[in-house]
Amino acid sequence: MQPADRALARLSARFWRGAAIAALAAALAFGAGRTPWLRAIENLYYDAWHAMSGERHAPRHTAFVAVDDATLLAFKEDPLAFWAPHFGRAIGVLGEAGAVAVGLDFLYQVSAEAWLRKLGIPDSAASRNYDAPLRAALAGGRAVLITQVVQLDSGRAELLLPPRDQLLLLPNGIHDLGIANLHPDEDERVRGYYAVLDPDPAAPGIALGLQLALRAAGGDPAAQEWELGGRRIGRQPEKRPIGFAGPPGTIPTLSMSALLAPGALSDPRVRAVKGRIAIIGAANAGTPDRHFTPYAERMAGGEIHANIVETILSGRHPRALPWWAECAYLALLLAIAGWAFLRLPVPRAAAAGAVLLALAPLPAYAAFRFDWVLPAAGPQLGIAASLLATLGLRLTGEERERARIREMFGRYVSDEVAEKLLAEGRGPDLGGEALAVTILFSDIRNFTTLSETLSAHETVEMLNAYFTRVCEPILEQGGTVDKYIGDAVMAVFGSPVRHPDHARRALAAALGMARAAAEFRGWMQERYGGRGLPEFGIGVGLYTGEAVIGNIGTPRRKDFTAIGDTVNAASRLEGATKELGCVIAAAESTVAAAGPGVATGKCEQIRVKGRAQPIRVYEIVGMEGR
Repeated sequence: MQPADRALARLSARFWRGAAIAALAAALAFGAGRTPWLRAIENLYYDAWHAMSGERHAPRHTAFVAVDDATLLAFKEDPLAFWAPHFGRAIGVLGEAGAVAVGLDFLYQVSAEAWLRKLGIPDSAASRNYDAPLRAALAGGRAVLITQVVQLDSGRAELLLPPRDQLLLLPNGIHDLGIANLHPDEDERVRGYYAVLDPDPAAPGIALGLQLALRAAGGDPAAQEWELGGRRIGRQPEKRPIGFAGPPGTIPTLSMSALLAPGALSDPRVRAVKGRIAIIGAANAGTPDRHFTPYAERMAGGEIHANIVETILSGRHPRALPWWAECAYLALLLAIAGWAFLRLPVPRAAAAGAVLLALAPLPAYAAFRFDWVLPAAGPQLGIAASLLATLGLRLTGEERERARIREMFGRYVSDEVAEKLLAEGRGPDLGGEALAVTILFSDIRNFTTLSETLSAHETVEMLNAYFTRVCEPILEQGGTVDKYIGDAVMAVFGSPVRHPDHARRALAAALGMARAAAEFRGWMQERYGGRGLPEFGIGVGLYTGEAVIGNIGTPRRKDFTAIGDTVNAASRLEGATKELGCVIAAAESTVAAAGPGVATGKCEQIRVKGRAQPIRVYEIVGMEGR
C-alpha cells in the first residue's frame, strides 16, 4: 500500500469512528431529552433564560387591574364577598375608558342578594338591588366571568360556575365564561396553558385566556378552530408554552382603587387601558393567587392570564425545534465535539470537553432570544458521552498505538517532535518508505587515544557527558537521534516528522554541535587535565538525498533506521573532515537544499568509497541567524 493510500485509510477510519460516536451520542441526547429527569434540567435552563432576558417585549393587548393592598384598604369596611358592586363599577369604568373586554378573575358561587335571602334578612330596596352595578356590567356584554375545574376525592372532576342569577344575565351564555385553572409543571412552575379543556362546544370548556382573546379578535367561541396571532388553535386539549412578556410587573398594572376613585376617567393610567383587554385579579400581599413561573418572583394569577392572552394574540411564544431539526442540531454539535476529541491529545481533549460542556448552553440562550427553544442539557449529556467514548476508545486502542510510537521514538527525538508526530494522527511506515532526508554523522577525533588513556569507567563517563551535550542541538532542530555507534552519532532530519526544511535544520544542528564540542573541551580539561590527552574535537558530515526509512532487523530485535547510499555518503563525509581540516563538511546537495544564508569555507570534490561519482563538499563555517 502506498503512503497516500495508507493516509487515506487512516483518515477514513478516523472519520467513521468519529461519525459513529457522534451518531450514538446524538441518539442518547435525543432520547434522554424525552425523559423526566433530563426535562427537569432543561426546565432549569429554560427558567434561567427567562431570568437572564428580563423583559422580552412590550405587551400590546392587555392590562392587569390589581385588587391590591391599596384597594383593600380603600374598601376595608366591605367584606370581599360583598364586593359585587365594586367589581360592577370597575367593569363599567373600564368599558367607558375603551377596554375591549374585561375578565373578572374572582369566582362567586352565590350572589350577595341570594345569600341575604337565605339568611332571612328583611327584604329592602338595598338588599334587592345590592348587586345592581354588577348585573348592569354583565348585561353590557363586555365581561367574561371565570369558572374553575376542581378534582374531587372520588377522582371526578367538577366545574364550579358563577351564581345562576349572574349566568342568566350573560348575553352569550356559556361563551361569556372562561376556565381560570392554571396548570403548573411537576416543579410547581407555570410554563404552559391549555386554550381548551373540553372540546364539546356545548360545554363551557374554553380557558379564560382564549375566551378573552376571541372577544378582542371577534372570534366565534362555538367554532371548531381559530386563527389567532398567526397560529391555528384547535378545539382539542393541548398544552402550549406561555410567551411571557417579562417578569412580574411587565404587564401594565393598574390598582382597582384608581378605577373607583372620583374622576377616574381623567386619570391617564385609566385612559391607557383603551383598546386593551383588562383582567381584574387579586394581587394583595396575602392572596394565595400567586404562582411560580420561570421567573424568580411569584406572579399574580391575573397577570399570568394576561400573559396567556398576549401569547395568543401576538403569536409570540417559545417554539421547540421539530424533531428532525433537533436531531440535526445535536448531530452537528456532537460531530464537531467528536472531531476535536479524536484529534487532540488526551489532556487537551479533556480540557476541550470541559470548555464545550460550559459553552453548550450558549446557543440555546441565543435561540431563546428569538423565541426558539434549543436543548441545553441534552447536548451537554451528548458531549460528556462523546468525550468518554472517545477517551475510552483511544485509551484502549489508539492510545496503545500512540504509547508504542512514543516508546519507540521517545529516546531519539525531542518531546516536542514526539508530540507533533503523535498529533499528526499517523505513525511512520514501519514497513519501509523512501524519503528525501538529511543524514548527519558525527564522531570524536582521536577517540582511540582517549579511550586508551582513560579507564573504562572514565570513558563511559566522558561519552555520556558528551552525548548529553551534542544531542541537544539535534533534538532542538527536530532531528531524530538514530543511533550511537561507539563514539559516533547518527541523526536523521526529515523523518519520522516531515520537515520540509530538514537540510537547514541539520546544518543548524551541526553548528550547535560544534559549539557544544568547543564548550566540552573545557569540561575535559577540568576533569582530565594533566593526563596528556589530545585536544578534544569532533567532525560532522552531512548529506541530503533519498534514503529508505523503516523498521529493520530480525523478528526479535528491530530498529527504526535509515539505510542506503545517502547514509553511506554522510558517514564518508564525516571521515573526510580530517582530510579537509574542518569540523563540518556538507555535500553540495545539503547546501543547496538549505537555501540562502549558509556561510561556507573550503570547497573540494572528493571521492568516497562505494560511489563512482565524486561529491562536491563544502566546509560549513556559519549560517544566517546562527
